[in-house]
Amino acid sequence: MVLRYWYLLKGSWPRMLELAYWPAMNLVMWGFLQTFLAQTTDVFAQAGGVLVGSVLLWELMFRGQLGFTISFFEEMWSRNFGHLMVTPLRPPEFVTALVSMSLIRMVVGMTPALAIAIWFFGFNLFDLGIALVAFFANLVFFGWAVALVVTGIILRNGLGAESLAWAVPFIFVPLCGIYYPVSVMPDWLEAIALCLPPTYVFEGMRSILFDQVIDWSRLAFAAGLNIVYFGAGYAIFMAFLRAAKERGMLLTIGE
Repeated sequence: MVLRYWYLLKGSWPRMLELAYWPAMNLVMWGFLQTFLAQTTDVFAQAGGVLVGSVLLWELMFRGQLGFTISFFEEMWSRNFGHLMVTPLRPPEFVTALVSMSLIRMVVGMTPALAIAIWFFGFNLFDLGIALVAFFANLVFFGWAVALVVTGIILRNGLGAESLAWAVPFIFVPLCGIYYPVSVMPDWLEAIALCLPPTYVFEGMRSILFDQVIDWSRLAFAAGLNIVYFGAGYAIFMAFLRAAKERGMLLTIGE
């Protein structure tokens, strides 16, 4: 399955271009904004790269989620999903293939953005050190959990709901404190933010850039939350898949 998606990806230059285009464009826009703020604001001058780092980490989560769902959409768009489900391919194997393809698409899409961050803005995400591994794991696992729920909903409602793949991740932009600390939120909204694993990643990044401190306990708590969210996402996906099979929808899913 991974080879199938890889051949499909590398045989289409528009698909390859799209993977790199959006991360690079977002980085350029926010990077120049940070350059301006660093020239006028002391706090940004003290921790150069805070906006660029936020953009890169957000793109990791978003591209991880989108890489999963786009590979799933390839089967839906070609009306091939029902055929896959009558083969010996088991759902856990299918999910594993989507997860693997998500990582491949993420690497292809993020490499140009990482290079631009270094060359244009002097920010190297790898300077975050060993904490970057924890950041990466927490972000991509949360992205996969969201992707499992979204693909499950699409199984239930058809391709008319495919816009959720792009819309749902942006719900978390104001909630996870990507560009600002959660302390500026109202108390009730801060409580919600602290239930989301990405919040601890972005707070952790700012803690490293501003204070050179890594709070491993908070990152471990985020990992625990991710286990719960990923398990719940997988259960939801399997429930919708079973319902689609029972209703005979696998060969008729459309708009």
